[in-house]
Amino acid sequence: MAATRKVVLCADDFGLTDGVSRGILELAESGRISATGAMTNMPGWRRSAQALKPLIGRIGIGLHLNLTVGSPVGPMPILAPDGRFPPLKNLLVKSLTGRLSLSEVRAEIARQFIAFEIVHGEIPTFVDGHQHVHVLPVVRLALLAVLTERGYQGRLWLRDPSEPVRPVLRRSVGRGKALLVGALASGFRARARAAGFPTNDGFSGYAPFDLSVPPERIFSDAFTALGPRPLVMCHPGYVDDELRGLDPAVESRPAELAFLRSEAFDRLLQERAITLTKGVTP
Repeated sequence: MAATRKVVLCADDFGLTDGVSRGILELAESGRISATGAMTNMPGWRRSAQALKPLIGRIGIGLHLNLTVGSPVGPMPILAPDGRFPPLKNLLVKSLTGRLSLSEVRAEIARQFIAFEIVHGEIPTFVDGHQHVHVLPVVRLALLAVLTERGYQGRLWLRDPSEPVRPVLRRSVGRGKALLVGALASGFRARARAAGFPTNDGFSGYAPFDLSVPPERIFSDAFTALGPRPLVMCHPGYVDDELRGLDPAVESRPAELAFLRSEAFDRLLQERAITLTKGVTP
């Protein structure tokens, strides 16, 4: 019998909309996911956060750092002069060309942590980023500075969205995204660990946001060529009008939700000898 593999299965975007949060809560309550990351700048965070409290200790509940959707928690006159975050492509250009203010980003990251702790009553068990913004130049420095300043060393872990090329190429879904984000995340793991923050080792789940690839194939692929401490991301949820106006991942969310609730998902875990775990031990 094959040895059991422990995998973190993390549903991103809690708080993005009520429909997304509801879908994530249903999966968490039934043990179909093992972690979720919260977008504390979004109004949906305060509306849904109380429902997470019974899940403390059962799943990982982290901060899904957001700099691309909605409004910042506080003023950001350089990045968001009109009170709205820029789309990812704009943030990426600013990050890569040195046009982000370290102090401004650092202040907003701290505010998102505070918004998490005030409402949830606990510190996050991990930190990652919406659209993986936490690994970008300037943003990663600001994040590690805030974490160190708040004394979080040894108390939480960070998501590393990169992986060596070989396992990426063994999968057939999302290779381009995986390689691009991996390049942007270069050096993040080493810097995080040097600062006292463990990370996952192995990352998968990149997939198109339309229905061009069925969820059965997405998850079968994601659970292939797993790393030593693997994390698989997913984006389940219910669709509502709010979601359609906010995010490119729309119709794929209920499809993922349905698969994760299915017997086919149970069979996949059994066939691969996988058990879900809530996180990386600091």
